[in-house]
Amino acid sequence: MGTPLENYFRAAIGESSVPFIAALVNGELRELSYKIWTDASVEPLFLSDSDGVRIYRRSLSFLLVTAIRELFPEAFVFIDHSLPFGGFFCEVGGRKPFSEEELAEIEGRMHEIVESDFSIRRERVPLDEAIEMFCERGEADKARLLRQREKNDLKLYNLRDSRDYFHGYMVPSTGYLRYFTLQKWPPGFVLQYPRRTRPTDLVRTRDYPQLTAVFREYGKRLRLLGVGSVSRLNEAVESGRIREVVLVSEALHEQRIAQIATQISQQEEVRLVLIAGPSASGKTTFSKRLAIQLLAEGIRPFPLALDDYFVDREETPRDENGNFNFEALEALDIELFNQHLQALMREEEVQLPHFNFKTGKRETGERVKLGPDHVIIVEGIHGLNPRLVAGVSDERIYRIYVSALTQLNIDRHNRVPTTDTRLIRRIVRDATYRGYTAEETLEHWDMVRRGEKEFIFPYQEHADIMFNSALVYELAVLKELAEPLLLQVKPSSPRRVEVKRLLALLQWFEPCGPELIPDNSILREFVGSSILRDYIP
Repeated sequence: MGTPLENYFRAAIGESSVPFIAALVNGELRELSYKIWTDASVEPLFLSDSDGVRIYRRSLSFLLVTAIRELFPEAFVFIDHSLPFGGFFCEVGGRKPFSEEELAEIEGRMHEIVESDFSIRRERVPLDEAIEMFCERGEADKARLLRQREKNDLKLYNLRDSRDYFHGYMVPSTGYLRYFTLQKWPPGFVLQYPRRTRPTDLVRTRDYPQLTAVFREYGKRLRLLGVGSVSRLNEAVESGRIREVVLVSEALHEQRIAQIATQISQQEEVRLVLIAGPSASGKTTFSKRLAIQLLAEGIRPFPLALDDYFVDREETPRDENGNFNFEALEALDIELFNQHLQALMREEEVQLPHFNFKTGKRETGERVKLGPDHVIIVEGIHGLNPRLVAGVSDERIYRIYVSALTQLNIDRHNRVPTTDTRLIRRIVRDATYRGYTAEETLEHWDMVRRGEKEFIFPYQEHADIMFNSALVYELAVLKELAEPLLLQVKPSSPRRVEVKRLLALLQWFEPCGPELIPDNSILREFVGSSILRDYIP
């Protein structure tokens, strides 16, 4: 009795090719330092599990912060956004950016700490003591946020002489953190970590110039709005300045969409606009707002629905489990789609198909003939895949990648993952328009994510332009809509761990009612009452 989980796993599993990181104890997520006092059902979580990799990355961030504090006490680090190959983009404050030699020194210190296998201990301290510590260290973002905390204590983590707050669990000691590297990535650097699919390898890095540019642009927006952290957003809600934040955020969206429409209008050969992005990015509303801006430019948009080109149900390819794989490119009749696409661009009359989702059969749709001032808009999961429109020359195509690339973090060391923002959007939308419970949305999310990683993310840099649909204020609005849905998930649900994690994230946000959201906002696609819902260009 009282034996830590770590000891049980070392006895039961021994050496494992993939490290165990945490555990589910009677369905609850627990650290390996958790002690067992009664009979329990225990399931190990590995570095290849989603919760395991989150804990690993969080612990690795603490290791990085500790090493920097020891070597460069005048510096502080911002753990900013993630990169597709597996890594956090970080920037340093309080001094000039680290050189290659200094990064090598930091990485060396991190490996020394790992080899020594120092314990990472959790302690509960009075809230006032924690706030005082962060104020003395100049971490105003943490101090401001903690002053809004309702509980009168806080759990801090300790590593060597470093104490800090991190939003979530840690590994029990540094010996678990063997897979990482630091790379210079101007104007900062990257802390690279393994991905779930290759938990003991570091994927070869590559540049993502458009994605990086979008994150930098969003960072400028946050500074413009004066809401660089969650605590600043909460202050805007409490002071009533949130109205200004909403209006400026929406104006920046409108400005960007208008710029994209202008770029399309200036390229006379473009007859096809392809729009793609992951789930809950707001692609539908974006495409309609783009259509309106194109009309303002004197261009007539014509939406062509990819869904109408599904093959008959019995011809749909199947996945490894024998289930229909509707997200595979082969689920579409690509040959017919390209025939119709090129005929429309030649201004010939075309008999379009219509897919009946109830019968699983393709039926006859409307007859269409486009004019010289038309531009075809196609929105869908495969929009950036070159195989979709292999017969159309590149100069006739304009490709747009849409995603909610959140950069508003809890504080300088605790991120708000872009995936979580999209998941919360989807939970609210599925309840509003599809009658799904939060549990049903969560059950499908892993499958959705697999499809994104296979069919969307590999092609994002093929886009001519990226549109960031994130709105700095959105989690303040989604909080009151998402929390009741998440609280309806039963404690016995296998999705309970995910539910608790999302609720813990939302607790940091002061709520803001949806009445301030403009009726054409991308956010209205999820919360309801969008003026564009039934608009067809």
